[in-house]
Amino acid sequence: MQALFGPAGNSESFHEKGYKNNVDIPVYLKEFGLTAYEYQCGRGVKISEKSAQLLGKAALDGGVSLSLHAPYYISLSSVEEEKRDNSINYVLQSAVAANAMGAKRIIVHSGSCGKLTRSDALALAKDTLARCVTALKEKGLEDIIICPETMGKINQLGNLEEVMELCKVDERFVPCIDFGHLNARTFGGVKTKQDFEDILLTIENQLGSDRLKIFHSHFSKIEYTTKGGEKKHLTFEDTVFGPNFDDLAELVAKKSLTPTFICESAGTQAEDAATMMKIYQNALHSN
Repeated sequence: MQALFGPAGNSESFHEKGYKNNVDIPVYLKEFGLTAYEYQCGRGVKISEKSAQLLGKAALDGGVSLSLHAPYYISLSSVEEEKRDNSINYVLQSAVAANAMGAKRIIVHSGSCGKLTRSDALALAKDTLARCVTALKEKGLEDIIICPETMGKINQLGNLEEVMELCKVDERFVPCIDFGHLNARTFGGVKTKQDFEDILLTIENQLGSDRLKIFHSHFSKIEYTTKGGEKKHLTFEDTVFGPNFDDLAELVAKKSLTPTFICESAGTQAEDAATMMKIYQNALHSN
């Protein structure tokens, strides 16, 4: 088994090539040799059950592994109990849609720290996630895996260590390591092979080798400021902001890891995912 590669949503070229519907996605991805796709519900879970099922069948037939990004406005760490209750409902809605399309992973943002200390925000988030687990079990959706994501803005909950703690809420949680986000919130701190190695070692030491082997990942170059961190997503054409994928690809190949890499480039995510896949395959052949 090898690592999987695919885009977050559709590149601009999806429509430029004449594709229109969800069922076209696997055919489109086949042009690039890609085997993964992350359905975007960032602005709400709006896909119907029928559409989700049709996408799922097309993906299964086309050999594409699906994941789903839950709404951006989820706030696991809100001091307002109503917002945390709503967030649990958004996670449930995401899980229902994911289940209908045959996706096993939903990617979840944790929210901001607000005026709380990071430790207090983390405690609230862990409690909310534990309640999410209970809610999923009650609905018969315990097979859906929650993937807490590392975040790019400094005031957001979700640095690497915090995501490790969130993943300890349930042994089935899988971290979503967004290397662009980590690079942005550390002002370019993910540069060398050792930087990537340290991230992978943290996952292994905190969560074990089994979860390291199958971790979920977002990857893109991201512009950042030294005031707030993440500013905007870029494409692989950028030569100013990182991170670069080559060193990570070598480590993943050397360690025989099989993560899912979802590219979040701005408008060229399928094209850049294909570039990542080629870099990874070259690294495989070199090992």
